[in-house]
Amino acid sequence: MNVIATALPEVLILEPKVFGDDRGFFLESYNRKTFAAATGLDVDFVQDNHSRSVRHVLRGLHYQLVRPQGKLVRVVAGTVWDVAVDLRQSSPRFGQWVGVELSADNKRQLWVPPGFGHGFVVLSDFADFLYKTTDYWYPEHERAVVWNDPQLAIAWRLGGATPKLAAKDAAAPKLQDAEVYA
Repeated sequence: MNVIATALPEVLILEPKVFGDDRGFFLESYNRKTFAAATGLDVDFVQDNHSRSVRHVLRGLHYQLVRPQGKLVRVVAGTVWDVAVDLRQSSPRFGQWVGVELSADNKRQLWVPPGFGHGFVVLSDFADFLYKTTDYWYPEHERAVVWNDPQLAIAWRLGGATPKLAAKDAAAPKLQDAEVYA
C-alpha cells in the first residue's frame, strides 16, 4: 500500500497494490495489519456503509460531534470529488480542507480521521461509495456544515452545475455557527 500525504497531515490518500491481467484485477481493499503498518494507525472499524448517488449529488459536510467517526472511504463505480475539513478548534488547520478525486479507475481510498467533516460530490453519471467507520452512526449526534460556506471556500468541481442536496444538508449552518470539536 502506498500512502500519500495531503495538506492536512492526518488525512491520508491510500493506494492499494493492484494485481491485474487480461482477466481483470485483484486488490486487497482492507487489511488491518497492512493499514497499521502503512499509516501508523491501529483502528477498529465497526460499520460498513454503501451509498449510490447520481451526478451532482453532494453529500455533506457531515460529522458526529459525540462519538466521532473515522472513515476509510472509496469508490467502486464512478467518480467523486471527496472533501475532508478540519473541524477541531484547537488545530492550527481549523477550517482548512483537502479534496481528492476517488474513482473506480484510480482505486484510491481516503482516510478521514475523527475530528474532520466529510463530504463528496458525484462527478460521473452515478457513483457507488463505500465507507468503513470507527464508530456507529448516531443520528442524535450527527452535525453538518453547509457545503458552500464562503469561509471554507471549497472548490467542489461542479462546473457551474447546481448540486442535488438533502434538505438537512441545504439547511446546515455555516462553520461560524456550527458546533465543532474543541
